Amino acid sequence: MKILLAQLNYTVGDLQGNTEKILSALDEARKERVDLIVFSELSICGYPPEDLLLEEGFVEAVELCLQKIIHASQDLMVVVGLPRKNLLGQGKPLYSSAAVIQDGSLLGFYDKWLLPTYDVFDEGRHFEPGAALPIWECMGRKFAILICEDIWEHSKGISYTHYSRDPVQELSLTQIDFLIVIAASPYHTKKIDTRIDVCQKVVQTVKCPLFLCSQVGANDQLVFDGYSLWMDAQGIVQSMAQGFAEDLKVCDLDQTNAQVFNLPSEIEEIIDALVLGVKDYFHKSGFSKACFGLSGGIDSAVVACIAVQALGKENVLALMMPSRYSTPSSFTDAKSLLERLDISYEEISIEKPFETYLTLLEPYFVGYSPDITEENLQARIRAMLLMAFSNKLGYLLLNTSNKSEMALGFTTLYGDLCGALSPISDLLKTQVYEVASFFCKKQKIIPMTILQKEPSPELRPQHKTTDSLPKYDLLDPIIYAYIEERKSAQKIAQEQQLELSFVLDLINKIHQAEYKRRQAPPGIRISQKSFREGRKIPIVQKWRSVF
Repeated sequence: MKILLAQLNYTVGDLQGNTEKILSALDEARKERVDLIVFSELSICGYPPEDLLLEEGFVEAVELCLQKIIHASQDLMVVVGLPRKNLLGQGKPLYSSAAVIQDGSLLGFYDKWLLPTYDVFDEGRHFEPGAALPIWECMGRKFAILICEDIWEHSKGISYTHYSRDPVQELSLTQIDFLIVIAASPYHTKKIDTRIDVCQKVVQTVKCPLFLCSQVGANDQLVFDGYSLWMDAQGIVQSMAQGFAEDLKVCDLDQTNAQVFNLPSEIEEIIDALVLGVKDYFHKSGFSKACFGLSGGIDSAVVACIAVQALGKENVLALMMPSRYSTPSSFTDAKSLLERLDISYEEISIEKPFETYLTLLEPYFVGYSPDITEENLQARIRAMLLMAFSNKLGYLLLNTSNKSEMALGFTTLYGDLCGALSPISDLLKTQVYEVASFFCKKQKIIPMTILQKEPSPELRPQHKTTDSLPKYDLLDPIIYAYIEERKSAQKIAQEQQLELSFVLDLINKIHQAEYKRRQAPPGIRISQKSFREGRKIPIVQKWRSVF
């Protein structure tokens, strides 16, 4: 018996385009002479559809697409994800379902039981939980279907979910020959390892092979890494689809032969995720060209490398905007990077507009010494120039802020915080260095001098980042522990052997910068707890967790 896992890249709301992808995969399935083809969670509408589900006519249009798929299913059994109406008149108006189709007929639906409403998920907003576990049959073999979260609860991989039901445990009471899981599981670092562990715990319980079909691609801030897989009843991965790319993976249930998988390193995985995130954000939005400010520093260097890999060097424009405080080494490093990437650039000095603003404001600031006001003026002048190129020439502006500086608010609102997309805003500065090191040592793109120089905004004489922030190898573990691990200030201070007052001061700065982050461009999520997507903190609040 052959099963095809159709790992496809869907665009949210592109019902026609998504359906065409599905129909094309059905044709490939027939060529491969497979018996069953499986698509991912909510594949017809793309995941996550969010409040598009509330738009008038949206679900009805999904139903019309389903009819096309049913009509095109000759000689195949098909499992496809979609939202569908709850006709019971009670609870939420929709189900998140898997339609089961065979040879031109709709056999029925499985409705997702467990609906995550935490972190980046808000499925309880729209969907009613399912209540039944139907058993289906293909080629004389019985199988069941579960959808994403349905298997995660069983593994206890998410510490803050405690559902009243466990569909995996209930399935263990039923004899099935294999289990189909359809999923749209957002990426974060080391996600594939966690996913394999979850699947192994499931097969230990249901005691049969498992076939997982995952979504791939990026939608807004979320990246879906793919890696659809077939796992045998002993928990051994027999076959796995590509990561971060579409794939049609054919699995022959009668010919087990475990493959050797060469998974990328964590840094390579992060780069793959960021490249896919930028590529899909642009292409799915109808744009192809990006511009960004190139300073000669490490952040803009990494963004440049990501942009070129995602969009092609011919679609990337760098703007160098030196000021009276820019150092010769920054200019030299920026030019060296441009030559290696072979991308277009423009050089526009901000000295004249900066001097004009200083002259304009001088009568109003008599008696005041230069401070952050003049520093921010430079960042905002640069932002105006970047946005002018964006407006006039059709570029989307890439922001170059990292997570460490976003956390502490070390960025200028309406200045270097502006942009259409922020590729590295979920990378701590130490991770930025790791990614830059890969581009430097493995790909020979980023000059070593950029990695070796001390970080500086270059907004005043002899300006260093450490004038305002602790060193990143001290700062980043605190941010990680507080944001991603949700540890208290006292626990962080004890574990990292730091003064409690020092940790509390940094945590206060994190909260004080919330208003800035709320106005920042969307970023690409690569951690388990990014800013914006999946983290909801009031701007005005007084709580600080000390103990």
